Amino acid sequence: MGKIAFVFPGQGSQAIGMGKDFFESYEQAKNIYQQADTALAFDLSGLIFEGNQEELTLTYNAQPALLTTSTAMLRVFEESGISADYVAGHSLGEYSALVAANAMTFEDAVVAVRKRGQFMDEAVPAGKGTMAAVLGMEASLLEEVTNEVTAEGHPVQLANINCPGQIVISGTVEGVEKASALAKEKGAKRAIPLVVSGPFHSSLMKPAAEKLNDTLQTLQLKDASIPVVSNVVAQPITSKEEIQQKLVEQLYSPVRWHESVETLIENGVDTFIEIGPGKVLAGLVKKVNRSVTIHSVYDLESMETTIKAIKG
Repeated sequence: MGKIAFVFPGQGSQAIGMGKDFFESYEQAKNIYQQADTALAFDLSGLIFEGNQEELTLTYNAQPALLTTSTAMLRVFEESGISADYVAGHSLGEYSALVAANAMTFEDAVVAVRKRGQFMDEAVPAGKGTMAAVLGMEASLLEEVTNEVTAEGHPVQLANINCPGQIVISGTVEGVEKASALAKEKGAKRAIPLVVSGPFHSSLMKPAAEKLNDTLQTLQLKDASIPVVSNVVAQPITSKEEIQQKLVEQLYSPVRWHESVETLIENGVDTFIEIGPGKVLAGLVKKVNRSVTIHSVYDLESMETTIKAIKG
């Protein structure tokens, strides 16, 4: 076996009841949920286990909820003795990766992502910004489309470069609509509007990034003990200064997930373990490279299966 990467999901993977089996079965997991409730001074675990999906999906709830659940699952999975050579996360998931790499404490991270969600929510008035998934178009061609529409006064840009043929664009409602139509004219198979509360990973998020920078200044970031492949540059980073800078830039820059997966493979990773709710990243990794091994740890059964597969 080559090297192992732990990867962590981002917003969109949240679901009521996620992680409850870990919470009920393992003290390490229970502690993480309790630390989140204390750090945020509200019953986040109650919302995760018994709340309603609509409330959980609000940006400032989904982000701490996913970080907490992924970290709870990580802490239990780590007991198996399986460790990562690299870590990475998709957008919000990068914070889970930083906790895994000991660059942030969990308590600092959960406070940071709660505020991150609030800043993102406040950055653009509701209904002014949106996102869409464009299928079947090369990134370079789609970037030409978004540049053309932006030049006409309707800001829109590439937001998530996920895998071959799947790219998310983000910007003003008019910008995303015009770019979606133009992309289809120029050969894209489909453009699917996404149900999101804002234009994430676009220049419209710069006000949120400034506030996030102020928040991160107050936290005790450390150099990462495991290289973290940054969304912004799709390269491994470890220094606390660079980590902070890239977390700020991440809010208004594309998530280079496709390139991040390729970077991990080039660095010798042949086994990816997705830790957290859902199996979105496993699907994306497969579309980038079918020859690597991918496991998902999202409940107790999948964790046991993964441990057996790796340890034999």
